[in-house]
Amino acid sequence: MEPYFMWDERLGILIPSLTGEWDQLSEKEQSEILLHWEEIRGTIPDRIKEIEQKVILKQNALFDEDNFDMSCKLNGEIAELASTINDLNLWYRTQQELDAKSHH
Repeated sequence: MEPYFMWDERLGILIPSLTGEWDQLSEKEQSEILLHWEEIRGTIPDRIKEIEQKVILKQNALFDEDNFDMSCKLNGEIAELASTINDLNLWYRTQQELDAKSHH
């Protein structure tokens, strides 16, 4: 499955990385990719929970922070974590798109 997925450091998961057209893959390859993606996809809710815990810690630190520069830094870190959660949610929902492609 290596050529079909790549590690995304920011997201902390493997993401699909197809270099060719989906329709050019054999039915067996498509099935294997979908199965592997479903396994990866199943880890996304736990990954989101991990990041949410980091957000909570940073929000608590922000609440107690009096230094403006540090508050801005914490706000930026929280925004980046929120962006990561959003992207993970988007990847989580890609299953429907992959399923639709496999049935055409």
